[in-house]
Amino acid sequence: MARAPLLQLSGLSLTRGGVPLFAGLDLVVQAGDRVALVGRNGSGKSSLMQVMAGLIEPDAGSRTLPPGATAGYMDQHPDLTGFATLGDFAASGLGPAEAYRVERAVEGLKFDPATASSAASGGERRRAALAKLIAEAPDLMLLDEPTNHLDIAAVEWLERHLSGTRAAFVLISHDRAFLRRLTRATLWIDRGEVRRRELGFEGFEAWRDETWAQEDAARHKLDRKIKSEARWAVEGISARRKRNQGRVRALEALRAERAGQIRRQGTAAMALDAGQKSGKRVIEAEGISKAYGEKLILHPFSLRILRGDRVAFVGPNGVGKTTLLNLLTGALAPDSGTVTLGANLQIAIFDQNRAQLDPDLSLWDSLTGSPEMRVSGKADQVMVRGRPRHVMGYLREFLFSDAQARGPVRALSGGEKARLLLARIMARESNLLVLDEPTNDLDLETLDLLQERLADYPGTVLLVSHDRDFLDRVATVTVALEGDGRAVVYAGGWSDYRAQRGPEPAAPAVPVAKAPERPRDTRSRPASKGLSFKEKHRLETLPAEIERLEAEIARLSEFLADPELFSTAPRKFEKASAALVERQATLAAAEEEWLRLEERATG
Repeated sequence: MARAPLLQLSGLSLTRGGVPLFAGLDLVVQAGDRVALVGRNGSGKSSLMQVMAGLIEPDAGSRTLPPGATAGYMDQHPDLTGFATLGDFAASGLGPAEAYRVERAVEGLKFDPATASSAASGGERRRAALAKLIAEAPDLMLLDEPTNHLDIAAVEWLERHLSGTRAAFVLISHDRAFLRRLTRATLWIDRGEVRRRELGFEGFEAWRDETWAQEDAARHKLDRKIKSEARWAVEGISARRKRNQGRVRALEALRAERAGQIRRQGTAAMALDAGQKSGKRVIEAEGISKAYGEKLILHPFSLRILRGDRVAFVGPNGVGKTTLLNLLTGALAPDSGTVTLGANLQIAIFDQNRAQLDPDLSLWDSLTGSPEMRVSGKADQVMVRGRPRHVMGYLREFLFSDAQARGPVRALSGGEKARLLLARIMARESNLLVLDEPTNDLDLETLDLLQERLADYPGTVLLVSHDRDFLDRVATVTVALEGDGRAVVYAGGWSDYRAQRGPEPAAPAVPVAKAPERPRDTRSRPASKGLSFKEKHRLETLPAEIERLEAEIARLSEFLADPELFSTAPRKFEKASAALVERQATLAAAEEEWLRLEERATG
């Protein structure tokens, strides 16, 4: 006997802002379903989920939930009006016997329930909304971007909770790792059509690309048929006017079918220009520390960042990742130690709070009013990587419409604000990108494109993100802030860090080499004038030694890139990891020695 659906949408039609999102949509969610809801920003994912939750009335169609069944919805922007604290909001509507559920969710999501609602950040509000939904324990959980603004520890706690729940759930998320681990079916919204696949998010991109390839092939076949029929109409219709009116009508139908097909929205035309080449050493921090009152942010910490490095900073929310970024870029002074910035640095910053965007300005004015983008005497042009461009043309490259260009920034979704900020920083020439939570709210296609651009970028990248998949794709070095002022450097991305750290955070599996101490400055001594024969020989042989070390590091990095190595050959992994750290330290010391000798040799 077939199971009764937990939720059924029949003949659903919905229009938003005069634009039809869905027409004649039929959709069923069964008890126990674990569904990924995916699609481009603006495709209607949140609107569809709000219809599922009964918060939006469709233009046509029906929503059916069986008697006694419950559906709960986690809003991206929860309204806490009327609640004094986050805890009050999370516990609202629950009886005393259910209070333990709130306490358990608060502990897992790591927020203070006594925080005043009026003083809570967007991330804290979202955690409270998530705790409320978990405590309510509905039969169907509808989660709209639950991982945004959660640190990785909280995301992993949520994964464990959802893995063990008996409730059905539908997830909207850009976090590939989260979707892969949890989902068993996929709903894909694409140009008003909702397709369902009875497999989880794993393999979605291959399915999407295959679907699009089939669509392109069918469109190409249709175009050829229209071209052939049109040629017949031009060359032969006058001789067979009466007998072939049916064929003429068929040609008109083909053209109508082709005109009615909705083209896929392209990807944003992102580009990065590193401009002037920076020095080999981009940032050198020696013994830097920071505290705010009694709260220790950073113990004395040393780090050398070289041109081309992609350095990720990971750790719980509030541990000090953004503070460390500000220390390394010179925006904040350390309590002790020194930070030396390399030569010719051109820094572009993507801040997690989008503070560079004025919500009251239009998108047009956000670009033309930016000092680094302004073109003197041209109100409709902006400077893009050294060349003037029409502002509307540039906005279209980032998928903004003409109507949006004159609208306020506050009307944009989170993903659209992220795209606008990327448009601003990508208009500049830069050789050091500082990206603080760039992945929040971006759809999967835009994340893919951003990753590709970063891979081709010849400059240096400092990155804060809680997206584990993105970290694995981009980072070459990971700095883990583990609390109590402790910061530890690991080779590779998130998975490499977890493998090297081992089960105990306090005892990393691979020792971390500290930055070599800077040689004492001996240029003021008489003996330092010129080089001895031995020093000259050393200066001549160092380049070959550096090249050899770089080649060995490349081979070791390639060997360690095998994701199965840690589980299949742990001893080999440990030896290779230790060798990689030792070679990296030796290379840094050799470069330092060459620089010191070269400076002395050139006076």
